[in-house]
Amino acid sequence: MSHEQAIHPAPGKKIHLADYDPNYTGDGDKDLARRQFKDNRDRMEALQNVLYAEHKHALLIVLQAMDAGGKDGTIRKVMEGINPQGVNVTSFKQPTPEELDHDFLWRIHQHAPARGMIGIFNRSHYEDVLIVRVNELVPEVVWRDRYDHINAFERLLADSGVTILKFFLHISKEEQKERFEDRLNEPDKHWKFSRGDLPVRKKWDQYMAAYEDAITNCNTDYAPWYIVPANHKWYRDLVISDIIVRTLESLHMEYPDPEPDLDKVKIPD
Repeated sequence: MSHEQAIHPAPGKKIHLADYDPNYTGDGDKDLARRQFKDNRDRMEALQNVLYAEHKHALLIVLQAMDAGGKDGTIRKVMEGINPQGVNVTSFKQPTPEELDHDFLWRIHQHAPARGMIGIFNRSHYEDVLIVRVNELVPEVVWRDRYDHINAFERLLADSGVTILKFFLHISKEEQKERFEDRLNEPDKHWKFSRGDLPVRKKWDQYMAAYEDAITNCNTDYAPWYIVPANHKWYRDLVISDIIVRTLESLHMEYPDPEPDLDKVKIPD
């Protein structure tokens, strides 16, 4: 069974995250996985060049996770070697007053990737059915309607040539604790630790329920969710790179035809 088949639940299926082991590593062969990952990155670099040159498609990668779930590390490792002029990374923080004066998707749509580009969302529009729900920032009737709004928005992007991949980096609560402790114990990681992450940790079960509903309600053929076992970073990176490569290959991209008679061109001295 491929990584993709293993972690992409069927659309319409009720998701229970307890059914997905965040510690899973396939056959557990780390050396083989690292070789395959390197091959995937090389292939991604070649495919991105065609994506950029052909200028017909765009790829949107959505990363969601609990704090310390590995979003930054995924971007750094998986996209290493990719031409930076063909990639835009957007990190969505707390909305500004101007953003709050618009609908919740207004700030998101501005950062959707253009043709030829790869866009990466570090957090995303899903925060408006996650943190907003858990912290009761809007009434339930408001955030529940947002599932339909998100599906319609993603359908619009897909119909406009944007291929969408959504990854939930699934770590255990125990793994999060270890990563927080690493940040406290290593001086060069102190900047990554925030006391504000601790109250969120206390609401772990509420967040898991919110993620289950978000994935269940917004897992579609045109914008699929992937639940990635992420306790082991090397396996996480392999899985995500596999899916990106297969997705780009499925677009059957080609370099544009060259200008005619290039063999007759003489470059002047």
